[in-house]
Amino acid sequence: MRLAKLLPALLCSLGLLSTAGLAQAQNNAAPARQQEATAIVVPYAPGGPLDISARALADALKDAIGPTIVHNRPGAGGNIGLGQVARSAADGKTLGVGAVATLAINPWLYAQMPYDAQSAFEPVSPIARVPNVLVMNAQRAKALNIGSLQDLIAYGRKNPGKLNYGSGGNGSAGHLAGELFKRMGELDAVHVPYNGASPAQLALLSQEVDFNFDNLAAASANIRSGKLIALAVTTLEASELLPGVPPMAQSLPGFAVDTWWGLVAPAGTPVEQVRTLNQAVTQALQSPALRSQLQALSATPFTASPEQFKHFIETERQRYQGIVQAAGARID
Repeated sequence: MRLAKLLPALLCSLGLLSTAGLAQAQNNAAPARQQEATAIVVPYAPGGPLDISARALADALKDAIGPTIVHNRPGAGGNIGLGQVARSAADGKTLGVGAVATLAINPWLYAQMPYDAQSAFEPVSPIARVPNVLVMNAQRAKALNIGSLQDLIAYGRKNPGKLNYGSGGNGSAGHLAGELFKRMGELDAVHVPYNGASPAQLALLSQEVDFNFDNLAAASANIRSGKLIALAVTTLEASELLPGVPPMAQSLPGFAVDTWWGLVAPAGTPVEQVRTLNQAVTQALQSPALRSQLQALSATPFTASPEQFKHFIETERQRYQGIVQAAGARID
């Protein structure tokens, strides 16, 4: 009899315990839902400097912003991947790696763009810069008695049309640097486009072309081996990554064509989220481990506020308008 009286109370207590347990489980699950991974879209194939640096940065950011994953969406010179970012929700959970090509060159190069580079993104933070370098085949340079940038300019002026240079294709950084060099150096050289930077470098190594403007990360091994000689870097100032090699601007004031990249978010992403992400990236770039990984790519960390990065991108976009138009490069 006593058990019969106690049974309803016991069942009620068990029910309360069960409800409390369910509520606790739901509370424990809530943070997991809130910890939705941040996606970083790299608009190029895996294995390149932008991809490697993005993966290193994602790993460095996980303590500050939670799980971070990298997706590769290559195609159309980076336009496909960055177009996907532009169409994503402006909630701070989708970021893209924007670079000099996708944010400053492609808008003038492509007849059709899947995004407006000026208004489709909120600049978050730069990541890194890599100088390009003017290189010659060492044997070819010796045969032409060229040992410096000034020698190359003098030879080109005295022998119009006899020099040629390779690039990774029409509108590539190497092509635009070559055209700017011809214009500012007042010399003539024939552009030979290849299907990518690697074939262009192979052409230089086999003396099919006389000189290239190559990414330092790609050219450094052949420079160290002596197969190529570095005549100048394309940054405004000398690079600590290539001691003793002068900047192009030393002979051609104002010459600058380097590679840079950083994170952008879809337009409309809240300012507070952009600032939080910027602070996290800036802090991550102070990490000795991440700086070492960038150095292995011949890259130097590049930091700025969102406002400074936005101004930098706009300045570069305007500058490349003239360079692309002068080169006559166009992709329909």
